[in-house]
Amino acid sequence: MIDFTDIEFNKNWNNFLNTFSEQFGKKPDLNGILYLIGVQELGKGPQEFSKEEKQDLMHIATCKLFSTLDYYELEGHDAEGWPHWKQLKPLPKLNILEQEKLLKMQILDYFENIL
Repeated sequence: MIDFTDIEFNKNWNNFLNTFSEQFGKKPDLNGILYLIGVQELGKGPQEFSKEEKQDLMHIATCKLFSTLDYYELEGHDAEGWPHWKQLKPLPKLNILEQEKLLKMQILDYFENIL
């Protein structure tokens, strides 16, 4: 996991958002980023998804991001190729700002590792 001071973290997060914005033409929100990670992890490329499938994709992304911290483990894929995750331990009890920062740190780590 990337260890940032708040200043470094904010700088890296803003640089990430700016790069993302340049590539896609708009600044994404956290849910949009999770959706894109979910699509990437599903591995079927861009397509039309139902509202429920979009929620499932964001769940896939969250599980993937927290699997690097040993909170989730990939159990396997169903007949349609969708990944299923097993929770290994409860997520830490954090306030909303701490949760958001941890999620953002995992997103930065994820994109650093796939690029």
